[in-house]
Amino acid sequence: MPGIKVDGGVKELALHPGEKVTEGLDGLRERLAEYVTFGAKFAKWRAVITIGKDMPSDACIHANAHAMARYAALCQEAGIVPIVEPEVLIDGDQTLERSFEVTSATLKKTFEELAGQDVLLEGVILKASMVIAGKKAPKQSTPKEVAEMTVKCLKENVPVNLAGVVFLSGGQGDEQATENLDEMNKLGKLPWPLSFSYSRAIQNPVLKLWAANPSANVGVAQETLLFRSKMNSLAALGKYSSEMEKVRPY
Repeated sequence: MPGIKVDGGVKELALHPGEKVTEGLDGLRERLAEYVTFGAKFAKWRAVITIGKDMPSDACIHANAHAMARYAALCQEAGIVPIVEPEVLIDGDQTLERSFEVTSATLKKTFEELAGQDVLLEGVILKASMVIAGKKAPKQSTPKEVAEMTVKCLKENVPVNLAGVVFLSGGQGDEQATENLDEMNKLGKLPWPLSFSYSRAIQNPVLKLWAANPSANVGVAQETLLFRSKMNSLAALGKYSSEMEKVRPY
């Protein structure tokens, strides 16, 4: 089913240097009505939350959560399923615990704002960040730690009647994103399905092959795309194993 990204991009948040807010609400009702005529069934709105010194501020979290809620309400009014994506960036040296704290605050505020706009959660998909230490953190997170902390964060902050959760890879390694998702789905039954909405974690090896030799590597690039998609599909069921990577085509 076709979907469309409808936000207007991230801009500097006034009075908060280094923080961003997503714009694009102006005229969104009319744009959504047009997208429906094109056959759109899903839409996506991405917000960016940065962890750093004195960041994120309450103002940043609130501004982005409120905008996502208004977007979601407009989508449902138009008959389009809203995907809300409050991305907590992993570029930094934050600990796993700090990531948990910020992700929890972001999700809590997001769902408060969705409720405040009377958005039907059964018709919303959350595109979530995993709870993971920053890429520059001295201590990196293991897949087990990521899985346990992410699921704990979801259980504490996400209503059980949400339609589903898909994860963004957010700069993780290709296999790392797959293994982390798999570990979550091995923890047992949850109120929502946990799946993936990766771009880089699936496309990176494909793009490298094409860049190396566009004409000669078409076949292996296609096999690679299929392979990474299959690995993540298995991870969404908790049936992935790193041993499966031994037969990858790249």
